[in-house]
Amino acid sequence: MDSVQTLKTYDAILATTGKMLAAAQNSEWDQLIQLEQECRQLTEVLIKNDQEPILDEELLQKKVKIIHQILADDAQIRAITEPWMMKLQDMLYTNSRTRNLQLAYQPVSNL
Repeated sequence: MDSVQTLKTYDAILATTGKMLAAAQNSEWDQLIQLEQECRQLTEVLIKNDQEPILDEELLQKKVKIIHQILADDAQIRAITEPWMMKLQDMLYTNSRTRNLQLAYQPVSNL
């Protein structure tokens, strides 16, 4: 992979994280999951490329800027999704406890 392809991949990741942020902001969870998978595929392209090409100063600065933007998007996505995930986890825990109590205290009918 040459330097142009590498930067195009980073740009594609940035575009995807931007879409992920919009999906999180709009509570479009299915879309967010789909975009996260797309982002993972793009990052795997970079990982499979054993060595990234040596970039000149201008391209290196562009890459650094893109990575900072990706990290900023990720932080905002986490700020939105983590409270939602905690709420969902609490709801699942409460439902599980309720079901366990119902099973424990249901009448025995086959004695």
